[in-house]
Amino acid sequence: MNTTPKLRVGVIGLGMGRAHIKGWQEHPNVEVVAIADPDAVRLDKVGTEFGVAGRYASAEAMLAAEQLDVVSVCTPNKFHKELTLAALAAGCHVLCEKPMAMNAVEGRAMLDAAQAAGKRLMINFSYRFSAASRALKTQVDAGLFGDFYYGRSVWHRRRGMPGFGGWFGTKALAGGGPLIDLGVHRLDLALWLMGYPQPTWVMGSTYNPIASALAQQAGKTFDVEDLAAGFIRFENGATLALEASWAANIQEAELMETRLLGTQAGLLQKNLHEGYTFDAHVFTEVNGAPVNMHLCPPTAEAKSAMYDYAEAILTGQPHPAGGDQGLVVMEILDALYESARTGAPVKIGG
Repeated sequence: MNTTPKLRVGVIGLGMGRAHIKGWQEHPNVEVVAIADPDAVRLDKVGTEFGVAGRYASAEAMLAAEQLDVVSVCTPNKFHKELTLAALAAGCHVLCEKPMAMNAVEGRAMLDAAQAAGKRLMINFSYRFSAASRALKTQVDAGLFGDFYYGRSVWHRRRGMPGFGGWFGTKALAGGGPLIDLGVHRLDLALWLMGYPQPTWVMGSTYNPIASALAQQAGKTFDVEDLAAGFIRFENGATLALEASWAANIQEAELMETRLLGTQAGLLQKNLHEGYTFDAHVFTEVNGAPVNMHLCPPTAEAKSAMYDYAEAILTGQPHPAGGDQGLVVMEILDALYESARTGAPVKIGG
């Protein structure tokens, strides 16, 4: 008989929130008891689909009525900070969608509030939780690669602007375009595999020649970039190139790759068939001969970020993708956007 108390979870925002509900429900000791969304039709549909009885038109109503242990914040980026602070004030741990916030100032406020409340804050950097990523991390931790000194992490779409004309393309709601939407995932994945080295400066550029023209023709709102590229230098001397786009004249419909070069071996995590399954490879040398290793099949199962977070809370262990790492990502993104604006390198930290 399972006597472990169940975590009571609430989910705010039922766009990305649907994936959160599915992830939470993987864990036998988690119960999603409440959801909140201002769209009444979507609220009823998702509540019925996942069997969630507590349905609220606002996060405030949900937090006031329910005794929750954890809250998922899955709204447009503009609302991440205020809803995270509200959930922490209500005594909840928080899993916040990426990016952590609109900027590093907001991210710092969220992290400080979590620490003051004695609660956990995790960011949903979901791409580190795939089977391929986990397999690579196991080898990194075993010392297979030596020291990483250079990497390139990219996510390009030939044409893939989410909700074209909606909040994703509106700077006031999203904070930016594909850099803060897609690049954030590939940045975290590379940093996580590299051991989250301390960034010292960045150089970045942004462009919007394709999406802005399409938006103008269609009468849609679009005031962010459609492609961003950057270069990041770390305190240990390592460097990382980062690229992200919603619109680019490339062969693939969707291209995701993270390559890291180490002193003893290199790695590659990439998507297969222009889709959302992933492969992991290692490239090294044995007795003077090049050796390539395929670490795991793309169909290998891995638990979700929600499962891992629940397990950490229930067992009292450290949780992955903490708010401190989310803040490092925000500092880098802020600096890349500032560099793109000024046309000059931007320092990070002291």
